[in-house]
Amino acid sequence: MDELMSVLQQIMEQGFVQAVLSNTLDKEKGSKVKIRPVLIKEQLFYQETLFRGTQVFHENFDRQTIIARMDNYLHTLFKQGEIQSEQMDVTVLVSKKAKITIKKKQNTDGKNKKVEEAALSHNRTKRYILPSDTPVDFMVELGIQTPDGQVTKTRYDKFRQINRYLEFIEDILDKLPTDRTIKIIDFGCGKSYLTFAMYYYLREIQHRDIDVTGLDLKKDVILHCSQLAQKLGYKHLHFEMGDISTYEGADAVDMVVSLHACDTATDYALEKAIKWNASVIMAVPCCQHEVNRQIQADALKPILKYGVIKERIAALVTDAVRAELLEQSGYDTQILEFIDMEHTPKNLLIRAVKGKGMRPVRRDKLTETMDFLNISPTLERLLKE
Repeated sequence: MDELMSVLQQIMEQGFVQAVLSNTLDKEKGSKVKIRPVLIKEQLFYQETLFRGTQVFHENFDRQTIIARMDNYLHTLFKQGEIQSEQMDVTVLVSKKAKITIKKKQNTDGKNKKVEEAALSHNRTKRYILPSDTPVDFMVELGIQTPDGQVTKTRYDKFRQINRYLEFIEDILDKLPTDRTIKIIDFGCGKSYLTFAMYYYLREIQHRDIDVTGLDLKKDVILHCSQLAQKLGYKHLHFEMGDISTYEGADAVDMVVSLHACDTATDYALEKAIKWNASVIMAVPCCQHEVNRQIQADALKPILKYGVIKERIAALVTDAVRAELLEQSGYDTQILEFIDMEHTPKNLLIRAVKGKGMRPVRRDKLTETMDFLNISPTLERLLKE
């Protein structure tokens, strides 16, 4: 084992914090590499971030693999490495004649300020799937990050929302097929911040074979999103103009997303997902006007007379009925809190995963509840039809 490999092995066993490899010999292969530890479902991995031109590539590796990759990089591509652990700093310099010089600086108290700051930075950001100090092409283009990877102060809420959304997707990765292309439709995609995030995460980080379609009614939005996808080289992300209720552009879909589709548009998205027997459904409903217009019950008159209370009750009832109808259609369904950038109470996400077989039908109880409230939601009618 040569000296470099020995040092890399040693530093990995001493509380590895981060590594930055730079001073490249070939910019086309990569201008810089950053490596940091990440926890993925309670397992320790090492995330390699490779900068190549305007593109950034992320991959996660186990300990021995990342050691081998660092060793190879410093022998073939980069002339400098700054590697930090809790106990020492290591600088690796490679001369023009490929001679490797290694400089070590021990931290006798284990609290070297430089390392401590890096460790604190890691602790702050490790919960984010997309780190806050590394540029990601779509977030730079959308103004969420500056070109050097810093999150724009006024867009930090959107950055947090994106990462929260990706956590929801991470939880259901094993429910999506691995032996073929995953077909995904995003109904009511709007400006598509989360559509681009989903594509980047599944395609660039998880390396899944996916085909994503974003649908929206606004022509200018679809044109803008299409141009951005083309600019970023997202070849398997497409945008179409159309209405959710009349969409007939697919025969089978694996994952259906509907984020902030207004009023009954969510119901049409859910009905199509059920019809396609989609493996995963994710919906963040918005503007539940239908039940708000219908709901009435003598026993609830004292509280329903307050407009804002009635609006919130109607919204909760709408989503609870939708979740129950999904359960009756064979889905394991959760209602989860989602970060909403509009700062409104409409921040619930319905996440449904296709279960094994149909669940016992509980329609009698649900019918009794809807009769009591004098409501007839669109999703119930669509499923009956």
